[in-house]
Parts: sequence; structure tokens; C-alpha cells
Amino acid sequence: MTMKRLKLKTSARDKRRYFLTRSSNESIEKAILEYLGVLGFAKATYKKIVDKELPQDKTIGSCLTKSLNDVRTALSMAGINIERVSGTIKGLMR
Repeated sequence: MTMKRLKLKTSARDKRRYFLTRSSNESIEKAILEYLGVLGFAKATYKKIVDKELPQDKTIGSCLTKSLNDVRTALSMAGINIERVSGTIKGLMR
């Protein structure tokens, strides 16, 4: 018996932005937690995106559009530079 996957309406999905950095996932999470705290980290809903074509020293992360400025500030306070921001992963890789 196969399970059917439920789909969300487009209006119910999260609007996310993807960003590219030259840092490890642990340092990104630590910087966001240090600057925004646990509640801010939860509101930002940070996720690491796994891409096998990406070099080892780069990381793709995503967060909600509402909290992108907060995440950018947190990363810049920790000395982490965001190279690019895009609405899609495909656009980020160009």
C-alpha cells in the first residue's frame, strides 16, 4: 500500500530566500543563535540545503523572507559574508 503525499496550496507555503556563504553550517547556526536567540532562530526557520555539486567550503542556507535582514545582520556580526541571495536555488547557482 503506497502512502499518498499531501500537497500544500501555494498560498500556504513558506516564502523562502536562499543565500550562499563561504562558511560551515555550524558557524552559521551559532551566529544566528547568538544574535537572534532561540526564538529568532525558530522564526527564521534556517535550513541548510545539501547540493553535491557545491564545493566543500561553500554552504547554501535558506530562511524566510521576513527574517532575511535579521539573518544577514547576524551573519555579518559574526564576520560571515553572504555572497549571493536569490529566490530560487537555480538562480543562486548562476
